[in-house]
Amino acid sequence: MSVEMWTAVSSGVVGVASAGAAVWSGRAARRTARDHRRDDFSVVTDRMEKEIDRQGKRIGELEQTSDRQDQRLEGAGVAISHLIDRVRSLTAWARSIGLEPPAAPPVPERAREFIHHDV
Repeated sequence: MSVEMWTAVSSGVVGVASAGAAVWSGRAARRTARDHRRDDFSVVTDRMEKEIDRQGKRIGELEQTSDRQDQRLEGAGVAISHLIDRVRSLTAWARSIGLEPPAAPPVPERAREFIHHDV
């Protein structure tokens, strides 16, 4: 065998080896179905975590709103109780000096479920 022949054979071997390496690296670099499922799962879990955080913030806001409403209702209840006591004391005072208080106007429809007595 001549030098040119050895060069040609070695070039062929190197070419085949390079092609084999290219095929092998291409196969190794390809993503498998398992990789896609894992990536899909991580995307889904990330979105779920974001949604859970958003819902947690929303629940916190709703709890604050509910607490404020409860405080307002409690204050309104105290104010109504005070006004009822004040009207009763004025009515008692008017009767004690021999006067009769004026007749009360009719109770509005929306207020009837909350008022359980006449003053």
